Amino acid sequence: MAMTGVLRPGHACIRVLDMKEATHFYGEVLGLIETGRDSFGRVYYRAWDEIEHNSIILREADSAGMDFMGFKVDSEASLDRLEADVRAYGIPTERIPAGDLLQTGERVRFQIPSGHQIELYAEKARLSTPQSGNNPPPWNPEAERGIAPIRFDHALLYGPDIEKVQDLFVNVLGFHTSEQIMLEDGKTQLAIFMACSSKAHDIAFVRHEEPAKLHHVSFYMESWEKVLRAADLMSMHKISIDMGPTRHGVTRGTTIYAFDPSGNRFETFAGVQSSYPDHETLTWTWDEVGTAVYYHDRQLNPAFLGVVT
Repeated sequence: MAMTGVLRPGHACIRVLDMKEATHFYGEVLGLIETGRDSFGRVYYRAWDEIEHNSIILREADSAGMDFMGFKVDSEASLDRLEADVRAYGIPTERIPAGDLLQTGERVRFQIPSGHQIELYAEKARLSTPQSGNNPPPWNPEAERGIAPIRFDHALLYGPDIEKVQDLFVNVLGFHTSEQIMLEDGKTQLAIFMACSSKAHDIAFVRHEEPAKLHHVSFYMESWEKVLRAADLMSMHKISIDMGPTRHGVTRGTTIYAFDPSGNRFETFAGVQSSYPDHETLTWTWDEVGTAVYYHDRQLNPAFLGVVT
């Protein structure tokens, strides 16, 4: 598939309640690599196999949650075109100057119907790593520190009007809907999973009355064995585990969910299916919603659906 326009998730800015506690968790337990701190007190991280300067940004605040999520686009021309398309769709945009985020170029920010702040950017500094350049090794010593995911992969967001969100992402930003979960009437979507690549999903939404809520940010692991190792490390560090290890019906992913010290949920997962724009959207009906979320238990845990930041 020739990828043009929006390429992939690029970063998420997460609000934390105590920065000292958060940096220990994200750096030592989750095993991300700190790449900088800015004058606003934000702390920047990347996973060991990521090539750009940052993917996770922490900001200390009075409430947990997510400030914004950014997507990388393929060029400045695409950034200009997509901004014009979003504005023509009826959504105002804001240009954030280069350098507002460390090592990141100009960004286009807009609020989507679910209340979330989404950004597009074309430029971010690349770092020299053992995995870049000539004759790269398959991993480096950083891959052995903490849980050590390969990359920031996606986010699941909660808010209203997800059918309007789907229309924007599909018809303006060029995503495709890989899977959906339906409510009891068989017509209304409970959840949508959308991709701008060949991944199972790059972003997902669940219908929720309150706007702009975060369910989780997700980190990709190399294998089911690495997911199990992550579960061991969570237990060793007394991390609050929400679900798993188990498998999803949606995406087929093997997974475990847990919480950072501020109460933000995160996922480590592996083994998902591929999705392409010409594939049929896979649909899960209400009578099988438990299997869709918890493939092994086949029933929902209300706290998993209801706890958000």
